[in-house]
Formats: sequence, structure tokens, C-alpha cells
Amino acid sequence: MERINYQELVQNILTKHSGNDLDTQTEVQLIFDTKRQHYQVIHLGWEEQKRVYGCVIHVDIKDGKIWIQRDRTETGIANELVAVGVPKEDIVLAFKAPYLRQFTEFAVG
Repeated sequence: MERINYQELVQNILTKHSGNDLDTQTEVQLIFDTKRQHYQVIHLGWEEQKRVYGCVIHVDIKDGKIWIQRDRTETGIANELVAVGVPKEDIVLAFKAPYLRQFTEFAVG
């Protein structure tokens, strides 16, 4: 069986999350470092006199696994990855402490 192209898959999923669904004037940026395999969705801009800047999603691909560093989505990037065929043992919930990962359905590292 042919291995799933994780780099392409992550880019496609993050692109879907880059639509500005907030009722604000903030900008949504996709940041893809394909050489080092780091991927982010960032919200930035201004709301009245308040600066808005935040990483909504941060995913890295390391050693053949997808490391979810930050996930502020309702559905959960891990669930979306599983739905398109990524095995749970290839997904690391890096935003959880290493000692807690053993209690998830996903890889520990």
C-alpha cells in the first residue's frame, strides 16, 4: 500500500482552515516551511485599538509522524487526519505533556 503524503495532506487541511471565518478585520496567514516541514495558521491584525496575533494551528512533520504543536480548532486536526486515513500511531499530540500522551489514542512521540 502506498504511504500517504503527509506534507501535502497537512497543507490541504490547513488551507481549509485559513478561511477568515471570524467576524473581524483580522488577516489569516498560512505559513508553510516545506523544507523543514513546519506548518502554521496565524491570525493577525487589529480590532479597534487592540492588536490581534495568534497561532491557531501549528503542525510539524518529524521522523515520519505528524506532530500537532497547537490546535485551537473545534473539530481537532488529529480527528481530521484520522478521517482521511492517517493512522493514529503516526499522530503525536505534542501540545499534551509527554507523560499524558500515553493516555490518548495517539502516538507518544
